[in-house]
Amino acid sequence: MQWLKAKLVERQFWTETLFSIKVEAKLEPYKAGQYAQLGMMMDGELVKRAYSFVNSPSTSLHEFYLVDVAGGQLSPQLARVPLGSELQIADHASGFFTLDEVPKAHHLLMLSTGTAVGPFLAMLQEQQCWQQFERITLVQGVRYNQDINYQQLIDKIAEEHANFQFIPLVSRESPEDGLFGRITDAIATEELTEYGQFTLSSELCQVMICGNPAMVKQTREMLKDRNFARNLRRKPGQLTVENYW
Repeated sequence: MQWLKAKLVERQFWTETLFSIKVEAKLEPYKAGQYAQLGMMMDGELVKRAYSFVNSPSTSLHEFYLVDVAGGQLSPQLARVPLGSELQIADHASGFFTLDEVPKAHHLLMLSTGTAVGPFLAMLQEQQCWQQFERITLVQGVRYNQDINYQQLIDKIAEEHANFQFIPLVSRESPEDGLFGRITDAIATEELTEYGQFTLSSELCQVMICGNPAMVKQTREMLKDRNFARNLRRKPGQLTVENYW
């Protein structure tokens, strides 16, 4: 792996703590769902973190969806340095949370929390996604309504694909759209499947889970009880997971 110079060219704040950045850099080809090592030089030391791409790999700018973590080493700097600042980025993307690792199925269910919706947004902008599945449901769990972002992109995807639906879950206030509560509870009570009007069956569905480790672990255990098995290259299943901090 080599480190390349990258230029911060755009930044958008969605809330006080949620923001997106776009950087310019010449990277090796990568796949939707992968992540980059992004860094900045601070006091002579390279401070780096892994962030998933939000953009389609075919676009010229590389986009990341971040939380401005209080006391964090890198995200507060990325939220505040001037546009045009020099960053560092690894020349090769990493990760196996990609559509190539997921078998074809009737229905793809994407379960995410917070900024972990990012890699799913990248996948949904790729034609491979729509060739591989007959129906796609994106679920995002957030605390507050204001944490549901990229609505313009999600609406565009919905307009272009009648077989797509987006279901937000809001856990700390009444939802403006979607459901109240957490993803795990909505699965357990069948509220998610009733709202989305689909059957959560290992014979019909592939499930991709990306989010905080507690949600990923609990959801994976719940789905194992419904005969979902983790995808392995040597033994394909119906579950593909990624812990996301």
